[in-house]
Amino acid sequence: MSGRVPRLLCSAVVAAQAALAPVTAVAVPVVPTAPAAPAAPTVPAAPAAPAVPGPSAVPGPPAPGQRSVAELLTDLRTLYRQAGQATETYNATEEQLKKQRAEVARLDAALARARLALDRSRAEAGRLARQQYQDSTTDLSSYLRLLMARDPQQALDQGHVIGQAARDRVEAVDRLTADEKKADSLARAARTAYDAQLALARRQQRARDDVRGRLHDVERLLASLSAERLAALAEFERSGIAGAQRAFLADGVLSGLRTPSLQGEQAVRYAVRQLGKPYQWGAAGPQAYDCSGLTSQAWGHAGTPIPRTSQEQWARLKRIPLSELRPGDLVVYFPEATHVALYLGDGMVVQAPRPGARVKVSPVAANPVLGAVRPDPGGAPLPRYAPPEIPASALTGPDAGLYAADAPATSAR
Repeated sequence: MSGRVPRLLCSAVVAAQAALAPVTAVAVPVVPTAPAAPAAPTVPAAPAAPAVPGPSAVPGPPAPGQRSVAELLTDLRTLYRQAGQATETYNATEEQLKKQRAEVARLDAALARARLALDRSRAEAGRLARQQYQDSTTDLSSYLRLLMARDPQQALDQGHVIGQAARDRVEAVDRLTADEKKADSLARAARTAYDAQLALARRQQRARDDVRGRLHDVERLLASLSAERLAALAEFERSGIAGAQRAFLADGVLSGLRTPSLQGEQAVRYAVRQLGKPYQWGAAGPQAYDCSGLTSQAWGHAGTPIPRTSQEQWARLKRIPLSELRPGDLVVYFPEATHVALYLGDGMVVQAPRPGARVKVSPVAANPVLGAVRPDPGGAPLPRYAPPEIPASALTGPDAGLYAADAPATSAR
């Protein structure tokens, strides 16, 4: 991205939440709508060259330099929200692809074992067939030699051998037939699984390209703005988030101190140790994270594996009222559940905001709240809890990034 973009600028995907979107809750207490922010300042744009009127000229949308700060924030928020949805699609496809690769590997190993068993069955069936052929070439059959035996015990023993040989031949044929059917079935299943893997790989590539395209749209819009307008965007976003947070806390929904469970404390401390690491979509550590990559790794290191994506975390984990939030719980954002953060307490969360930002501590109302979930609903709260120390630097920087980071150089496999 162009160096014109100042690093102090906060992301506009959720900028000015109070002015642009109400904070909503699903299956949880209603989160108050933030008061309207003051009218957005409009920084004068450089005069544009007059257009030459045509016979049927139709006016198009205003150029970025002619739009108000609020309109620009709305555009950027929409673009980043779309990028967030595309990122979740990419992450979900990657998880499905991992499972599919494991299934293909399992079927390939089973097919290899089945083919070895089939080879052994064929060898055994061949051996018995040769033995039967050799018996049939003698002057007297086995049964006739049995009848002509002088020693009754020898006759009985030979009869047992003959019977066992017959049973062995039947069992060998049955095993051969079963092994052939099993090998054929596994071969078909392995082929189907591999075809599914290829389809998922293609879907992942499309999702990856979608994310890159959305972020490129953000870059183009930002590159069209002057430093003065970018500074106005940052200030307008900060005031909007501050207003949304004040309204959120004034409702009293987060009143009362609660201690985390043991695993919740471990998840919090893991997330805090990641402060300052860059956001990268599709990343789940240890050098970079996206939002759900951070939360899933935090709880995974605490001994409670949770789904990889924010949408699956919202769909599959225990939902709780916001009034019951305790450190370690997950706060989910946007109606599509496309963003998630880990609750620290005192109305703050630790999160990986958006491309261009770093893992940081943010107000819980920095994004439109959908609700909250608890990965360990049965976990008993600790009798005492000392929150981890948060460096002052963790509170600075964008609460939702505004810079498009490079997409990971991951090819569809």
